[in-house]
Amino acid sequence: MARITKGILGGFSGKVGTIVGANWRGQDIIRSTPKPSSRPPSEKQLLQQSKFKLVISFLQPINSIQKRYFGSGTGSKSRVNMAVSYTINEAVEVVGDVPQLMYNKVLITRGDLAGFQNVSATPQAAQAIVLNWEDNSVQGNANAADKVNAVCYCEELGTFEIFESLGERSFLTAAVTLQSYYAGKTVQVWVYFNNTTETLACNSPYLGTFTIL
Repeated sequence: MARITKGILGGFSGKVGTIVGANWRGQDIIRSTPKPSSRPPSEKQLLQQSKFKLVISFLQPINSIQKRYFGSGTGSKSRVNMAVSYTINEAVEVVGDVPQLMYNKVLITRGDLAGFQNVSATPQAAQAIVLNWEDNSVQGNANAADKVNAVCYCEELGTFEIFESLGERSFLTAAVTLQSYYAGKTVQVWVYFNNTTETLACNSPYLGTFTIL
């Protein structure tokens, strides 16, 4: 591996012949294309591949949220990559050699905006979920106009439902309504605030598993 310091064209990303260019930790580097290995992957490598596949499949539908609201967005690592790394390291457990998500440790968003105070979710008739929280709009960098959002995930169907701008922090309540085919299904629920300029969000609290009425 070599570091590019100066040149007519500067750094590049991608493959040119037998050379691969990339940006690593903020520096432009080049390296030769790795030779394919005939050695079968180890059990540890296979497990890591399974974790990666599980997490990528799970997070892909919500990457539009995480592109905006996961981490600071500084440095060489993208917000989406930070979300993947966090989830693999903090929100996956292995049961009988099979990786599984720990939903209570999953973060949809991660940021420095003041979060919810005593937030709860209650299923209601007609596939509704009512959210309630306490007012903390004068604490830290919170603002009464911060936007409320909710994310629901149904493992059985493998689907996310995303509800953005449900209301404001000062409203202290909001509600979401799922499609009729969610009746009787269980869903995981997370919520998060973002500021009005859409530059900052809070860590998304996990509210639990609920059966939709």
